[in-house]
Amino acid sequence: MVTFSSDSRIYVAGHAGLVGSALVTRLRKASCENLILRTRQELDLTSRDAVFQMFEQTRPEFVFIAAARVGGIAANMASPVEFLVENLDIQNNLLLACARFRVAKTLFLGSSCIYPRDASQPMREDDFMTGPLEPTNESYAIAKIAGIRLARALRAEHGVNVICAMPSNVYGPGDHFDLTRAHVASALVRRFGEAKQNLAPSVGVWGTGSARRELLHVADLADACLFLMEHYDSPELVNVGTGEDVTIRELAETIGRLLEYQGEIQWDATKPDGMPRKVLDVSRLHGLGWRHSIGFEDGLQSLIGAFNSWQAGSKAEPA
Repeated sequence: MVTFSSDSRIYVAGHAGLVGSALVTRLRKASCENLILRTRQELDLTSRDAVFQMFEQTRPEFVFIAAARVGGIAANMASPVEFLVENLDIQNNLLLACARFRVAKTLFLGSSCIYPRDASQPMREDDFMTGPLEPTNESYAIAKIAGIRLARALRAEHGVNVICAMPSNVYGPGDHFDLTRAHVASALVRRFGEAKQNLAPSVGVWGTGSARRELLHVADLADACLFLMEHYDSPELVNVGTGEDVTIRELAETIGRLLEYQGEIQWDATKPDGMPRKVLDVSRLHGLGWRHSIGFEDGLQSLIGAFNSWQAGSKAEPA
């Protein structure tokens, strides 16, 4: 098991993104100050030579792999090649560097989209690789599946200590509000927020609203990641989530209410819903002693606050 100290050399890959920035905040809360952080301009994670050089120079003891090309249904459907190739490059380079430079422990973040479209609900860890994937995010899912397989192979062949955590849909401060890349909660907050400001009579939303999603606040995910690094050493996957889900209709209506939007919601059934339901069985994580602490509406309020700050500032997007 791992015990972090104030001088532990910890590399957070993707520290400027949604999950990575929350990990940095959580690590600093735990008095971990010897953090290794590199922006996209400072380190090209798709270059193996650059990644290996950075590891050789800094020699991290612990690594959190939160770097990835991410986005919602629209982004995944528009750029399947980039979602597959870039994510393969990033995770291959990082995992192989962890092996080459003998990192003590690594956490690889996957996604609930690795599970089959028609998996039983809630989805258990042993549902992995038991059926076809959801087509709308297949490229991203395949990349994450390859990362899991590489992590297991490195453990088996070289004794590399890598654990694989599969989070549900993550949201919260630090997410994109760019509608071409935003996740569902952030996209809806922007749509409703701008509709209210513009006195628009309606807001258009993709799909029928019937799809169900489990939402995990990013601060809870960061807390779970530290917990797993300290308490989990199995090669088996571990789901990270709340074990609770809502329909997209309920999500949209709640966001509209919290923003005090008075108009109507117009559902565009010609657009895809994506996977009909995605909720994780989190009994393995609960059995280890971790549970989420941020409620649904409190989490959405924090996201709305982040949107208001983004609007009031330069509207610069996270890396």
